[in-house]
Amino acid sequence: MFDAILIDKTDDAQSVSQTQIDTDHLPEGDVLVEIAYSTLNYKDALAITGASPVVRKFPMVPGIDFAGIVRESSHPDYKADDKVVLNGWGVGEVHWGGLAKFARVKGDWLVPLPEAISMKRAMAIGTAGYTAMLCVQALEKHGVAPDAGPVAVTGAAGGVGSVAVTLLASRGYEVAAVTGREEEADFLTSLGASSIVARDELSGKPRALNKERFAGGVDVAGSTVLANLLSMTRYGGTVAACGLAAGMDLPASVAPFILRGVTLAGVDSVMCPAPRRRAAWDALAAELDMEKLDALSVELPFSEVIDAAPKFLKGQIRGRVIVPVAPELG
Repeated sequence: MFDAILIDKTDDAQSVSQTQIDTDHLPEGDVLVEIAYSTLNYKDALAITGASPVVRKFPMVPGIDFAGIVRESSHPDYKADDKVVLNGWGVGEVHWGGLAKFARVKGDWLVPLPEAISMKRAMAIGTAGYTAMLCVQALEKHGVAPDAGPVAVTGAAGGVGSVAVTLLASRGYEVAAVTGREEEADFLTSLGASSIVARDELSGKPRALNKERFAGGVDVAGSTVLANLLSMTRYGGTVAACGLAAGMDLPASVAPFILRGVTLAGVDSVMCPAPRRRAAWDALAAELDMEKLDALSVELPFSEVIDAAPKFLKGQIRGRVIVPVAPELG
């Protein structure tokens, strides 16, 4: 028996509790992983609170990512004692996830943990940091160079945003950190932001085209924020979109695309192919300032995850939230 957070649903009522589960009840998979660390992400908070129908199969153990040690494997790429990390693939949504002591998953979903990254820091990076790297790589792929001008990062004090600020700054970009929390200005500056932009500046009714302001952007918000960002993007710029914190709609016009040649690059971290995943993790191991990573991370005891989920959705938690499950594993 082991500890787990379990979400269940009867009729129209959802319940969530910390409980104990037998390993025999774990879903099918060819690798059994003992989890050292997991995280609390935006999607996990939605699942735990029931604020959005993230969970599509009940009962469900949430937790869209984890780092741990292989205990059993029939997959050719993994053996006992290998250190691994997992992000996405529907884990925590349709397949039991990382907010538990053990997980049984498909080996094809795993990535070998780079030696330069500890399991704790792997979850300080987590799905948010890995997604941030995919966004940065998307900007570079589409030709947004460090000398092109400021790059906006929306939701800059959040998980994806804070890592994106750090990564872009380390690569020499001028970063404009967009946030609705003025009190986070010093924190964002310490991560490398060159300027702080009030979220209100991107929250009004979007114009078809606005003054050219940014060479590109990383957007976690969607909706009006993304529409405004697109209208402010310079000729030939690119915005990498990876989130919907402000909504799934996009009240924009085609003007930025056909008059300024702006590119909207969608970034999906859930079903991202394995080669790109490994490349992103290798880049994180090589580039990410681990001291800054530590500064933007907080630990949340396993027993407090359920109570913290509503606070996460209200934007009351900064940066990356690490959940120690079995920290003694290393």
